[in-house]
Amino acid sequence: MTCLRFLISLPLWLLAILCCGCNGGTPAVRQPTPEEARVGESCRIDSAALWQTIDADSLERCHGIDALSAQAWMLVDDATGTLISQRNAYRRMFPASLTKMMTCLLALEHGRMTDSIVVGKDVFVTRDSRLRPGDGYTEANLIAEMMLQSDNVAAYALAKHIGGDTLSFVAMMNRKAQYLGMDSTRFANPNGMPNDSNYSSARDLLVLSRYCMRDSAFARLAGTEFLDIPLLDRRHLPCHSTNLLLTRYDGCIGVKTGYTRQAGDCLAAAATRQGRTLQLVLLKSRSHDSRFDEAAKLLDYGFEMMGQGSR
Repeated sequence: MTCLRFLISLPLWLLAILCCGCNGGTPAVRQPTPEEARVGESCRIDSAALWQTIDADSLERCHGIDALSAQAWMLVDDATGTLISQRNAYRRMFPASLTKMMTCLLALEHGRMTDSIVVGKDVFVTRDSRLRPGDGYTEANLIAEMMLQSDNVAAYALAKHIGGDTLSFVAMMNRKAQYLGMDSTRFANPNGMPNDSNYSSARDLLVLSRYCMRDSAFARLAGTEFLDIPLLDRRHLPCHSTNLLLTRYDGCIGVKTGYTRQAGDCLAAAATRQGRTLQLVLLKSRSHDSRFDEAAKLLDYGFEMMGQGSR
Protein backbone atom coordinates (compact mmCIF):
# COMPACT_ATOMS: atom_id res chain seq x y z
CA MET A 1 0.00 0.00 0.00
CA THR A 2 2.88 2.35 0.84
CA CYS A 3 4.51 1.57 -2.49
CA LEU A 4 1.26 2.28 -4.34
CA ARG A 5 0.89 5.67 -2.63
CA PHE A 6 4.49 6.49 -3.59
CA LEU A 7 3.87 5.65 -7.26
CA ILE A 8 0.66 7.68 -7.35
CA SER A 9 2.50 10.73 -5.99
CA LEU A 10 5.12 10.71 -8.77
CA PRO A 11 4.87 13.12 -11.74
CA LEU A 12 3.43 11.35 -14.78
CA TRP A 13 6.58 11.84 -16.86
CA LEU A 14 8.77 10.27 -14.15
CA LEU A 15 6.34 7.41 -13.67
CA ALA A 16 6.50 6.73 -17.40
CA ILE A 17 10.30 6.52 -17.26
CA LEU A 18 10.22 4.11 -14.32
CA CYS A 19 7.58 1.91 -15.91
CA CYS A 20 9.12 1.87 -19.38
CA GLY A 21 10.16 -1.65 -20.31
CA CYS A 22 8.72 -3.29 -17.17
CA ASN A 23 7.19 -6.20 -19.13
CA GLY A 24 10.28 -8.29 -18.51
CA GLY A 25 13.98 -8.29 -19.09
CA THR A 26 16.21 -5.31 -18.45
CA PRO A 27 14.12 -2.15 -18.06
CA ALA A 28 14.53 0.27 -20.93
CA VAL A 29 15.95 3.61 -19.87
CA ARG A 30 14.33 6.61 -21.53
CA GLN A 31 15.99 9.96 -21.21
CA PRO A 32 13.60 12.76 -20.22
CA THR A 33 12.66 15.23 -22.93
CA PRO A 34 13.96 18.81 -22.54
CA GLU A 35 10.56 19.85 -21.18
CA GLU A 36 10.48 16.98 -18.68
CA ALA A 37 13.99 17.90 -17.55
CA ARG A 38 12.97 21.56 -17.21
CA VAL A 39 10.01 20.67 -14.99
CA GLY A 40 12.10 18.26 -12.94
CA GLU A 41 14.86 20.81 -12.37
CA SER A 42 12.35 23.52 -11.44
CA CYS A 43 10.54 21.34 -8.89
CA ARG A 44 13.57 19.65 -7.32
CA ILE A 45 14.24 20.83 -3.76
CA ASP A 46 16.76 18.90 -1.65
CA SER A 47 16.52 19.79 2.01
CA ALA A 48 19.13 17.32 3.28
CA ALA A 49 22.28 17.83 1.25
CA LEU A 50 23.89 20.88 2.84
CA TRP A 51 23.26 20.69 6.55
CA GLN A 52 25.51 17.74 7.38
CA THR A 53 28.77 19.64 6.99
CA ILE A 54 27.99 23.30 7.79
CA ASP A 55 27.09 25.15 10.96
CA ALA A 56 24.14 26.96 9.37
CA ASP A 57 22.97 28.47 12.67
CA SER A 58 26.18 30.43 13.18
CA LEU A 59 26.05 31.74 9.62
CA GLU A 60 22.41 32.77 10.05
CA ARG A 61 23.33 34.77 13.14
CA CYS A 62 26.26 36.34 11.28
CA HIS A 63 24.01 37.50 8.45
CA GLY A 64 21.09 38.44 10.69
CA ILE A 65 18.71 36.10 8.90
CA ASP A 66 16.57 35.47 11.98
CA ALA A 67 15.81 39.21 12.27
CA LEU A 68 14.41 39.65 8.75
CA SER A 69 10.91 41.14 8.55
CA ALA A 70 9.71 39.00 5.63
CA GLN A 71 7.04 36.54 6.70
CA ALA A 72 8.02 33.85 4.21
CA TRP A 73 10.84 32.94 1.84
CA MET A 74 12.62 30.07 0.14
CA LEU A 75 16.20 30.19 -1.16
CA VAL A 76 17.76 27.39 -3.22
CA ASP A 77 20.78 26.64 -5.34
CA ASP A 78 19.21 26.54 -8.78
CA ALA A 79 21.38 23.84 -10.38
CA THR A 80 21.01 21.25 -7.60
CA GLY A 81 17.80 22.31 -5.88
CA THR A 82 19.67 22.40 -2.57
CA LEU A 83 17.50 24.16 0.01
CA ILE A 84 19.62 26.85 1.68
CA SER A 85 17.07 28.72 3.78
CA GLN A 86 13.32 28.95 4.23
CA ARG A 87 10.71 30.49 6.47
CA ASN A 88 7.03 29.52 6.20
CA ALA A 89 7.75 28.52 2.60
CA TYR A 90 4.64 26.36 2.26
CA ARG A 91 2.22 28.82 3.86
CA ARG A 92 -0.49 30.20 1.57
CA MET A 93 0.04 33.92 1.08
CA PHE A 94 -0.82 36.66 -1.39
CA PRO A 95 1.66 36.92 -4.30
CA ALA A 96 0.83 40.45 -5.56
CA SER A 97 2.56 41.11 -8.90
CA LEU A 98 4.67 37.95 -8.71
CA THR A 99 1.49 36.64 -10.36
CA LYS A 100 2.71 38.37 -13.52
CA MET A 101 5.49 35.78 -13.90
CA MET A 102 2.77 33.30 -14.90
CA THR A 103 1.07 35.83 -17.18
CA CYS A 104 4.37 36.55 -18.91
CA LEU A 105 5.16 32.85 -19.27
CA LEU A 106 1.82 32.08 -20.93
CA ALA A 107 2.08 35.12 -23.18
CA LEU A 108 5.48 33.94 -24.38
CA GLU A 109 4.28 30.36 -24.85
CA HIS A 110 0.96 31.08 -26.57
CA GLY A 111 1.26 34.54 -28.08
CA ARG A 112 2.69 35.94 -31.29
CA MET A 113 5.16 38.68 -30.46
CA THR A 114 4.36 40.76 -33.56
CA ASP A 115 0.60 40.87 -32.87
CA SER A 116 -0.86 44.35 -32.37
CA ILE A 117 -2.84 44.85 -29.15
CA VAL A 118 -4.96 47.95 -28.55
CA VAL A 119 -5.94 48.67 -24.94
CA GLY A 120 -9.73 48.59 -24.67
CA LYS A 121 -11.93 50.22 -22.06
CA ASP A 122 -12.91 46.75 -20.81
CA VAL A 123 -9.33 46.03 -19.63
CA PHE A 124 -8.75 49.48 -18.13
CA VAL A 125 -9.22 48.09 -14.63
CA THR A 126 -7.13 50.58 -12.66
CA ARG A 127 -5.70 54.06 -13.01
CA ASP A 128 -2.45 52.75 -11.53
CA SER A 129 -1.09 52.28 -15.04
CA ARG A 130 0.63 54.26 -17.77
CA LEU A 131 -1.63 52.69 -20.38
CA ARG A 132 -4.81 54.38 -21.54
CA PRO A 133 -7.70 53.13 -23.69
CA GLY A 134 -6.72 53.35 -27.35
CA ASP A 135 -2.98 52.87 -26.76
CA GLY A 136 -1.53 50.25 -29.10
CA TYR A 137 1.52 48.00 -28.66
CA THR A 138 3.03 44.95 -30.22
CA GLU A 139 2.60 41.98 -27.93
CA ALA A 140 6.35 41.84 -27.26
CA ASN A 141 6.40 45.46 -26.09
CA LEU A 142 3.27 45.04 -23.99
CA ILE A 143 4.89 42.07 -22.21
CA ALA A 144 7.96 44.23 -21.55
CA GLU A 145 5.77 47.03 -20.14
CA MET A 146 4.08 44.54 -17.83
CA MET A 147 7.28 42.91 -16.59
CA LEU A 148 9.53 45.95 -16.17
CA GLN A 149 6.95 48.51 -15.09
CA SER A 150 4.68 45.92 -13.41
CA ASP A 151 1.77 47.42 -15.32
CA ASN A 152 -1.59 46.01 -14.22
CA VAL A 153 -3.55 47.08 -17.30
CA ALA A 154 -0.92 45.49 -19.56
CA ALA A 155 -1.53 42.18 -17.78
CA TYR A 156 -5.27 42.38 -18.41
CA ALA A 157 -4.78 43.37 -22.05
CA LEU A 158 -2.46 40.40 -22.59
CA ALA A 159 -4.86 38.05 -20.82
CA LYS A 160 -7.78 39.08 -23.04
CA HIS A 161 -5.71 38.89 -26.22
CA ILE A 162 -4.32 35.42 -25.51
CA GLY A 163 -7.24 33.82 -23.67
CA GLY A 164 -10.09 35.53 -25.50
CA ASP A 165 -11.35 36.76 -22.14
CA THR A 166 -9.90 37.09 -18.66
CA LEU A 167 -11.67 34.06 -17.16
CA SER A 168 -10.36 31.77 -19.89
CA PHE A 169 -6.84 33.08 -19.39
CA VAL A 170 -7.06 32.57 -15.61
CA ALA A 171 -8.10 28.97 -16.30
CA MET A 172 -4.92 28.62 -18.39
CA MET A 173 -2.90 30.00 -15.47
CA ASN A 174 -4.36 27.46 -13.07
CA ARG A 175 -3.80 24.57 -15.48
CA LYS A 176 -0.17 25.57 -15.82
CA ALA A 177 0.18 25.86 -12.04
CA GLN A 178 -1.24 22.35 -11.66
CA TYR A 179 1.15 21.07 -14.33
CA LEU A 180 4.07 22.50 -12.35
CA GLY A 181 2.90 20.97 -9.09
CA MET A 182 2.07 24.32 -7.49
CA ASP A 183 -0.32 22.69 -5.04
CA SER A 184 -0.75 25.73 -2.76
CA THR A 185 -1.60 28.09 -5.61
CA ARG A 186 -4.78 29.43 -7.12
CA PHE A 187 -4.91 32.33 -9.53
CA ALA A 188 -7.97 34.60 -9.79
CA ASN A 189 -6.62 37.36 -12.05
CA PRO A 190 -3.60 37.94 -14.33
CA ASN A 191 -1.85 40.64 -12.31
CA GLY A 192 -2.13 39.85 -8.59
CA MET A 193 -4.42 42.72 -7.63
CA PRO A 194 -6.06 42.13 -4.20
CA ASN A 195 -8.33 39.12 -4.27
CA ASP A 196 -8.80 36.56 -1.50
CA SER A 197 -8.91 33.82 -4.14
CA ASN A 198 -5.51 34.73 -5.61
CA TYR A 199 -2.91 33.02 -3.44
CA SER A 200 0.30 31.02 -3.57
CA SER A 201 3.33 30.17 -1.41
CA ALA A 202 7.03 30.99 -1.46
CA ARG A 203 7.76 27.41 -2.49
CA ASP A 204 5.28 27.42 -5.38
CA LEU A 205 6.41 30.81 -6.65
CA LEU A 206 10.02 29.62 -6.51
CA VAL A 207 9.11 26.63 -8.68
CA LEU A 208 7.42 29.03 -11.12
CA SER A 209 10.38 31.43 -11.13
CA ARG A 210 12.89 28.64 -11.74
CA TYR A 211 10.76 27.25 -14.58
CA CYS A 212 10.33 30.71 -16.13
CA MET A 213 14.02 31.56 -15.95
CA ARG A 214 14.77 28.48 -18.06
CA ASP A 215 12.95 30.28 -20.91
CA SER A 216 15.53 32.50 -22.61
CA ALA A 217 13.01 35.20 -23.62
CA PHE A 218 11.65 35.39 -20.06
CA ALA A 219 15.15 35.49 -18.56
CA ARG A 220 16.12 38.32 -20.92
CA LEU A 221 13.15 40.41 -19.80
CA ALA A 222 13.64 39.58 -16.11
CA GLY A 223 17.22 40.83 -16.29
CA THR A 224 16.54 44.03 -18.26
CA GLU A 225 17.02 47.29 -16.37
CA PHE A 226 15.68 49.71 -19.00
CA LEU A 227 13.84 49.71 -22.31
CA ASP A 228 12.54 52.50 -24.54
CA ILE A 229 9.16 51.03 -25.47
CA PRO A 230 7.50 52.18 -28.71
CA LEU A 231 3.73 52.41 -29.16
CA LEU A 232 2.03 51.75 -32.48
CA ASP A 233 1.47 55.50 -32.96
CA ARG A 234 5.26 56.03 -32.75
CA ARG A 235 5.27 57.52 -29.28
CA HIS A 236 7.85 56.08 -26.92
CA LEU A 237 7.71 55.34 -23.20
CA PRO A 238 10.89 55.00 -21.14
CA CYS A 239 10.55 51.87 -19.01
CA HIS A 240 12.71 51.26 -15.91
CA SER A 241 12.52 47.94 -14.11
CA THR A 242 10.93 48.05 -10.67
CA ASN A 243 13.47 45.43 -9.55
CA LEU A 244 16.14 47.66 -8.02
CA LEU A 245 18.20 44.62 -7.10
CA LEU A 246 19.34 44.52 -10.73
CA THR A 247 21.50 47.59 -10.04
CA ARG A 248 22.04 47.15 -6.30
CA TYR A 249 23.26 43.55 -6.13
CA ASP A 250 26.31 42.21 -7.93
CA GLY A 251 25.29 39.32 -10.16
CA CYS A 252 21.53 39.85 -10.01
CA ILE A 253 19.82 38.49 -13.15
CA GLY A 254 16.12 39.01 -12.24
CA VAL A 255 13.29 38.42 -11.52
CA LYS A 256 10.09 40.29 -10.43
CA THR A 257 8.74 42.64 -7.77
CA GLY A 258 5.30 42.67 -6.19
CA TYR A 259 3.32 44.88 -3.85
CA THR A 260 -0.21 45.32 -2.62
CA ARG A 261 -1.36 46.41 0.83
CA GLN A 262 -2.79 42.91 1.23
CA ALA A 263 0.41 41.09 0.20
CA GLY A 264 3.05 43.50 1.48
CA ASP A 265 6.34 43.89 -0.39
CA CYS A 266 7.39 40.79 -2.29
CA LEU A 267 10.31 39.83 -4.51
CA ALA A 268 11.43 36.95 -6.69
CA ALA A 269 15.19 37.26 -7.21
CA ALA A 270 17.97 35.36 -8.93
CA ALA A 271 21.71 36.01 -8.86
CA THR A 272 24.77 34.35 -10.38
CA ARG A 273 28.31 34.46 -8.97
CA GLN A 274 31.28 32.36 -10.07
CA GLY A 275 29.05 30.11 -12.14
CA ARG A 276 26.57 29.41 -9.33
CA THR A 277 22.98 30.67 -9.52
CA LEU A 278 20.73 31.09 -6.49
CA GLN A 279 16.98 31.69 -6.67
CA LEU A 280 14.88 33.30 -3.96
CA VAL A 281 11.24 34.18 -3.37
CA LEU A 282 10.56 36.51 -0.44
CA LEU A 283 7.02 37.45 0.66
CA LYS A 284 5.53 40.19 2.83
CA SER A 285 8.62 42.15 3.75
CA ARG A 286 8.15 45.28 5.85
CA SER A 287 8.71 47.92 3.15
CA HIS A 288 9.66 48.73 -0.43
CA ASP A 289 13.36 48.98 0.44
CA SER A 290 13.50 46.19 3.03
CA ARG A 291 12.58 43.55 0.45
CA PHE A 292 15.72 44.41 -1.53
CA ASP A 293 17.94 44.66 1.56
CA GLU A 294 16.63 41.39 2.95
CA ALA A 295 16.96 39.63 -0.39
CA ALA A 296 20.59 40.78 -0.57
CA LYS A 297 21.26 39.41 2.92
CA LEU A 298 19.71 36.07 2.04
CA LEU A 299 21.64 35.83 -1.22
CA ASP A 300 24.92 36.71 0.52
CA TYR A 301 24.17 34.04 3.10
CA GLY A 302 23.36 31.55 0.35
CA PHE A 303 26.55 32.14 -1.61
CA GLU A 304 28.62 31.76 1.58
CA MET A 305 26.75 28.58 2.52
CA MET A 306 27.21 27.01 -0.90
CA GLY A 307 30.85 28.08 -1.01
CA GLN A 308 31.53 26.32 2.28
CA GLY A 309 29.50 23.30 1.25
CA SER A 310 31.58 22.79 -1.91
CA ARG A 311 34.95 22.79 -0.16
